[in-house]
Amino acid sequence: MHAMQYAITLPADYDMQIIRRRVKSKGPLLDDFAGLGLKAYGIRERGVDGSPVNQYAPFYLWADPEAMNRFLLGDGFRGVVRDFGRPVVQHWQGLFHRSGPAAGTLPRAFTRRTETLAEDADAATVIAHAVGGHEELATTDGVHSTALALDPRHWELVHFTLWEDAAPESAGARHQVLHLSAPGTGLLGAGRQW
Repeated sequence: MHAMQYAITLPADYDMQIIRRRVKSKGPLLDDFAGLGLKAYGIRERGVDGSPVNQYAPFYLWADPEAMNRFLLGDGFRGVVRDFGRPVVQHWQGLFHRSGPAAGTLPRAFTRRTETLAEDADAATVIAHAVGGHEELATTDGVHSTALALDPRHWELVHFTLWEDAAPESAGARHQVLHLSAPGTGLLGAGRQW
């Protein structure tokens, strides 16, 4: 599994209905994209859920890294580049994924939180502790699914969780989910991936 996200920050007075319409028309195009585990079409709106910015920031979990490459080099992403410029694409090696009690519902929110490993920390110990936290989180009412991933270049963990309804403030930066494409959720695994 690979996790991936890019964020397009928009002007403070940007009409976010433009993004909503874009997702409504283009979101279903990835509903059957081979190799995609899931894509949560997320936005943040300035002044909503503590967001200081307007932002389109979809989050992906890929079951197949070749599919991720196919997407980034294909027509769909070319449209993003054409309309907004080429964004920085962050990606992480997947460590854990599990569905939660609300997996059968359409999530309305996701959270993303990053955690930099201390220079003197034992990475395996920190990761094992984080996996334990996600195992517990996956049993929480309202959780659709949760994932943990690692960027070993910066020794950074990313914690990603989809929520049935509003996400708790303590879980990280909160995003509204406008659409969920999840053609390969079953291919993402159901637990620790290392």
